[in-house]
Amino acid sequence: MKSLRELYKIGRGPSSSHTMGPMKAAGIFASEHADAARYEVELYGSLAATGKGHMTDAAISDVLEKTAPCKIIWYPAKTLPYHPNGMVFKAFDNSDKAIAEWTCYSIGGGSLSEGGEKDRFAESPEVYDKNSIGEIVEWCRDNGRSFWEYVELCEGPQIWDYLAEIWQAMKQSVENGLNNEGALPGPLHLSRKAATYHIKASGYKPSLQSRGLVFSYALAVSEENASGGTIVTAPTCGSCGVLPAVLYYQSRFHEFSDRRILHALATAGLFGNVVKQNASISGAEVGCQGEVGVACAMASAATCQLFGGTPSQIEYAAEMGLEHHLGMTCDPVCGLVQIPCIERNAFAAARALDANIYASFSDGVHRVSFDSVVKVMKQTGHDLPSLYKETSEGGLAKNFTK
Repeated sequence: MKSLRELYKIGRGPSSSHTMGPMKAAGIFASEHADAARYEVELYGSLAATGKGHMTDAAISDVLEKTAPCKIIWYPAKTLPYHPNGMVFKAFDNSDKAIAEWTCYSIGGGSLSEGGEKDRFAESPEVYDKNSIGEIVEWCRDNGRSFWEYVELCEGPQIWDYLAEIWQAMKQSVENGLNNEGALPGPLHLSRKAATYHIKASGYKPSLQSRGLVFSYALAVSEENASGGTIVTAPTCGSCGVLPAVLYYQSRFHEFSDRRILHALATAGLFGNVVKQNASISGAEVGCQGEVGVACAMASAATCQLFGGTPSQIEYAAEMGLEHHLGMTCDPVCGLVQIPCIERNAFAAARALDANIYASFSDGVHRVSFDSVVKVMKQTGHDLPSLYKETSEGGLAKNFTK
């Protein structure tokens, strides 16, 4: 598996696959063909179907048009072989002759692939020698260690400086979201709710207050993402509110130190990394189960560790977080990362807290492993029709009326 640096990325919303990935690809193409007189970019499949709502065209044009004019061509009904999020970049000279062409895929979480055996993006080093949670749990038992210690062993102590930057960015995204009000951009005219939820939560008894606060933190980050603010992919932009909400709540109201939060962040990343390695975190490939479902699993594992869970209990919490999102479709209304995405982040954050409680009451012994759920999620995602995978052609997106 790759480094957690490949999973946790600080960037601008609203979508890691539809905004961050294409923007990165455009930057690479522009730097390699800075002599072009003009550019064309063909968008395929999910990128074309929901690209306007996700601001994919703006992300690409903002980069390329610093060098030369850019034309975006949309092919929502066509899909390239390797992944639903396909892009073809073309450069032309002054005589309008094509001088370069490059096919690239945005595979989720802001990551790119060229889709072939010779893939420059596959050249980053493999950091982890184990690719399944089952193997890592066994290592923890044999060595009397926890998940975060395995992360440190593989990544080196310098990973904590990086995760400290990630934690700071997560906290900032929560606080920015709580301080912003008004309508989100786009045709839905959806009002921000984080600040209102945060204020209302203070009037409830502690048992209900905790849920209200977690809701408000998840809403805050998700609303920042929807408005193009700075967030952390955890594991994606569309699911970026879940883990920060849970960790921010634990740090503020249970007074966990930053050091313990960083350990929890490492453990969460390990679970997300396993899914990215063995299945997918792309909504266009496996639906929302790969985004919000994985984020819930990550937050469940982090919370269980903070409260002293054993490796088996932590794995159980994460398993429940993912299992109970199996089959969740990705059907963004109007192609925006707003309905139902923002609300799903809030509910998944609350569900992560419940997964921790349930796992903590157990002895950690359970029949369905996290790794088996990852396999099921991958197969379920492939079985889902394309209209339920970030195309806005089915589900809520099809039946919603303003």
